[in-house]
Amino acid sequence: MTQPGSEGDDMRMADGPTVECEIQVNAPVALVWELVTDINLPARLSPELQRVAWLDGADRPAPGARFEGHNRHEKLGEWRTVSQVVELEPERVFAWAVMDADGRYGDPTLDPTSCMASWRFELHPLEGGTLLRQTAVLGPGRNGVSMAIDRWPDREEEFVAFRQRELRAGMEATLSGIKALAEKNN
Repeated sequence: MTQPGSEGDDMRMADGPTVECEIQVNAPVALVWELVTDINLPARLSPELQRVAWLDGADRPAPGARFEGHNRHEKLGEWRTVSQVVELEPERVFAWAVMDADGRYGDPTLDPTSCMASWRFELHPLEGGTLLRQTAVLGPGRNGVSMAIDRWPDREEEFVAFRQRELRAGMEATLSGIKALAEKNN
């Protein structure tokens, strides 16, 4: 059954469009956890995220810790985000909210409740390995999709679906990269 906001629906930004991918990794949870909590790793694997750095003296994930990301997209150009760790349960959950600190898509914000998107890794032990799930939810704050909708409001569902496909491709690349690294180092 498809949940509201998940792929396959004709949806709007107000629905909280969601993409979820998972992969089985033949490596222990502890090893996979080291990889998913390395904020520099997605920049090596993602087509959009270019580089990241911890902020405010942080050097590892912790509730409330912040990091900046630098992104590039062929249609949107380059921009900076600030993310905040919103959930951390060792070897189980690493989640963060991505905020528009510079006001590229609307009013600048560092409030995780009005984030551009939220991201989450979940790890579940399996016999002989780990089930790794990654989830991204667009909104509730403004983002690149919002800009396109402002210009062509009658194409909202098309823009949301396109962005979900892009996110899915990036997430699949990231998960495959984590799997390859974990299994190589196992």
